[in-house]
Amino acid sequence: IFESLRRRDNGKAQEEKTRLVNERERELYEKQQRRLGELDRQIDKNRTLPCTISSVRVLGASNTRPTFLKRILEPILSANQDRPYTLSEAIRETQFAVDKLHRLDIFHQPISVNIDRPDSTDPSTTPADIDVYISAREKGRIAFKTGTEAGNAEGSAYTNLFLRNIFGGAESLNLNASLGTRTRSAYQANFESPILGNPDFRGDVGGLASSTQKPWASHEEVLKGGWAKLRWLGRGGKHELGYTGSWRQVTGLAEKASPTVRGDAGDSIKSSIAYSVTNDQRDFPLLPQSGYFTKSTLELAGWGPLQGDVAFGKAELEGQGAVPIPVPGVKGNSGVALTTSLRAGLMYPLPLGFDSKPQASRINDRFQLGGPTDVRGFRLGGLGPREGPDAVGGDVYAAGSANLLFPLPRLGLEKPFRIQAFVNGGRLLALKRSDDEKEMTAKSVQTNVLSTISELGNGLPTMAAGIGLVYGHPVARFELNFSLPLVIRKGEDARKGLQFGLGISML
Repeated sequence: IFESLRRRDNGKAQEEKTRLVNERERELYEKQQRRLGELDRQIDKNRTLPCTISSVRVLGASNTRPTFLKRILEPILSANQDRPYTLSEAIRETQFAVDKLHRLDIFHQPISVNIDRPDSTDPSTTPADIDVYISAREKGRIAFKTGTEAGNAEGSAYTNLFLRNIFGGAESLNLNASLGTRTRSAYQANFESPILGNPDFRGDVGGLASSTQKPWASHEEVLKGGWAKLRWLGRGGKHELGYTGSWRQVTGLAEKASPTVRGDAGDSIKSSIAYSVTNDQRDFPLLPQSGYFTKSTLELAGWGPLQGDVAFGKAELEGQGAVPIPVPGVKGNSGVALTTSLRAGLMYPLPLGFDSKPQASRINDRFQLGGPTDVRGFRLGGLGPREGPDAVGGDVYAAGSANLLFPLPRLGLEKPFRIQAFVNGGRLLALKRSDDEKEMTAKSVQTNVLSTISELGNGLPTMAAGIGLVYGHPVARFELNFSLPLVIRKGEDARKGLQFGLGISML
């Protein structure tokens, strides 16, 4: 009996304690809301008052160079303006500068801002002066992690060392080593830095050594190379311009490797410049419900002063759109969406260096098509030209897909699981050459390219349809599909039945 009474008393005491805590939290919240309301009223009342930003101080940035911060913050000082600010303009310009600090990725969020009056006893100040104090907390300078990751049609285990804000100007050094299912080993190092303190304009230099198995073409490719790139955010999306030099080896040939693969075996050097523009307006890139995505890439290799021993021009276009589908009787978002995707590419033979004779393409530069990340219902490299057991790739391709996504019953719209019904297809063609053509010329290449492009529309594309389960993980998209090939050309490698796919860019 005493024990029961004691527990009842303890329960009442706990309820009283909880009630007092809730009341205290409610009072604090109401007090904060009153302060914020008063602050908003004061700002709104004085928003047009003239003021001058006399100083900007950053607190908590001990590892960041003052000269680097000065480049970002000095432009907002009133001494560098043609006219005085209004209070609302001063707050807006300060927020723009703080947003730049956020995008540098060297400070924890949030970065707080305080505005104060300078000391009235200072004779150099005026009544309109304000001082801005920015309180920031720097992120750790060293990060080490190991784990697994998923790429397009392969998985890997990796070790990564990331050094942040190395020289106090938001520079970073990323060292990565990985072992994978297709890429047997890969070692990469790249150094990146904002240019002129602009977080939206960055330079990147790096190097790579990798060994990748390509069983669909009976060989292994060993690559060693480096790059230098510029990335910036501009009109039309994210832009990238870069130079890449790489030494490639086609090696480890299988016993039944085709003559084409054997002919391209050995070493080659590619020296190229590339430019790409990416515009991603999807709400969730790996499982979009609305929005669109476009990407275009141009690459020029071996022509003129670029040298190397391969020469070509390459263009690729990629686009995707997603629209929500309303369902009768369901209010708001139904979770049903239709996505359509299109990809196309062209490889144009060019003369090597300052020569006049165009060069034929090599197997490690040509396009491959087919597999769980693009044309489902076919094996990797299952579409296009084949020679014996090998997919030797093509110079022109086009592929498209339409996917209808439904939420799983009982899981709800918020869960990243969907059922999909899809139909996809494409064509991959080698550059057509006439029977009497002994060697390529600039005129014959132009004729052959136009003839090959027109062949894309000759007849139905290779096609497959199916249904499957999709999981949109933040790292990659996972799919388990049952596919049924509908149109197959002679020699193409179809796959009827279950097919598992994972990747970060799915057709």
